Amino acid sequence: MLLSEAANSYEADKKIEGFSPQTLNAYRLQAKLLVNYFGDTEMSDITLHQL
Repeated sequence: MLLSEAANSYEADKKIEGFSPQTLNAYRLQAKLLVNYFGDTEMSDITLHQL
């Protein structure tokens, strides 16, 4: 699964759980930073050392 797909899925799940718009925005920003850093790559290609 691509990082962007995982981020979108996570955000949708948290929205269903009733997280506030501010919290969702914070999660979206963090996901964007992660995708910008690694590129929109497969999650399985990222190692613990890279994180």
